[in-house]
Amino acid sequence: MNVEVVNTGTELLLGSVINSHLAYFGQALFPLGLRISRQTAVPDGDAMEQAIVEAMARCDLLLVTGGLGPTSDDITREIVAQRLGLELELDEGILQGIRDRCAYRGYVFQERMARQAMVPRGATVLPNESGTAPGLYLPPGGEGAPHLFLLPGPPRELKPMFEAYVLPRIAALTQGADRTECRIYRCVGIGESTVEAKLGGTLAAIEGLEIGYCARPNEVDLRLIGLPAVLDVAEKSVLAELAEFLVSTSGEELETVVVNRLIEAGATVATAESCTGGLLANRITDVPGASGIFHRGYVTYSNEAKASLLGVDPAVLAEHGAVSEPVARAMAEGARRNAGARFGLSTTGIAGPSGGTPTKPVGTVFIGLAEEGREPIAWREFFPTDRATFKQHVTQAALNALRKRLAESF
Repeated sequence: MNVEVVNTGTELLLGSVINSHLAYFGQALFPLGLRISRQTAVPDGDAMEQAIVEAMARCDLLLVTGGLGPTSDDITREIVAQRLGLELELDEGILQGIRDRCAYRGYVFQERMARQAMVPRGATVLPNESGTAPGLYLPPGGEGAPHLFLLPGPPRELKPMFEAYVLPRIAALTQGADRTECRIYRCVGIGESTVEAKLGGTLAAIEGLEIGYCARPNEVDLRLIGLPAVLDVAEKSVLAELAEFLVSTSGEELETVVVNRLIEAGATVATAESCTGGLLANRITDVPGASGIFHRGYVTYSNEAKASLLGVDPAVLAEHGAVSEPVARAMAEGARRNAGARFGLSTTGIAGPSGGTPTKPVGTVFIGLAEEGREPIAWREFFPTDRATFKQHVTQAALNALRKRLAESF
């Protein structure tokens, strides 16, 4: 089934509102064996009609968002009714619902709101329990029209309607069809070209397998799509070639994997950050349940803070500098010791764009890892990029080191 999406609204193209509909639809439809083949975003006005008419001629199922409200630029229902040769009829039940909603909220009913109660003949009304404009479903009719769903633009209205009234209808349409799956293998510490070099030829030879790569700072996803039996064959090769770098076989974020592993092990971690400015602690605490394994984090940007809060020897700071292996070790151990944690992680580096030297250029970082009962370690990494990406790279490397240590220790 060929699925398309048309998003309407000038605000989407001005950038004042982020268009989140495509990601939502894509994630919701894939488990039903459906994938969106094309998405079009158009401003209010004449471009809406062209986009909707063109999509209707191409696809089997069309989702249109926006243009169902009470104002003059809300013309989606009129475009569709005219294209399909359907009369618009006033639905008294919808109109009364709008009046009741206005009365309950203390709004004055405006006559123009009645436009939202106009329904193309033969359409099924999709109730809007979060707003005034109902959605509409029109089944295939003459002239090769597709299954057509007209939905409100605001996500707080669209999502409840889609889940309650649209997904069940689409599920019924796809019942009995073979459903493909998507498996995401998340790897850290390896580039996408290296992943392809290791596996590209092997995977390309598997019939019915779709392969994709998505790279982010210090991370790459290998995406495989196909029938379950095909994916099972491919997975054997993936696990054999990428075991060293593989963080998750279900697309989980690195921090989620680390936090859940700490919870399982009953272990705790503390952080000491300089160049990452708290991002490492932020990523850890973004994961539900982190309060059970993360009790303390330090942001020690200055040498004085490193000495007073973490116990880093001022003589070591003077001799080696803040960005150094000895200081990273001392920071990790100081955080671990002060917090009474099993593990300590530290970062100290030069994010740039200034501050580098010939021996420690911008992008240099030292990461420290301490564990109770073992000597702390630290190592040098080099990520010459912008500040934000640098911080992401560093925290990836630190979390991945902890992931590996957890695999060794438990």
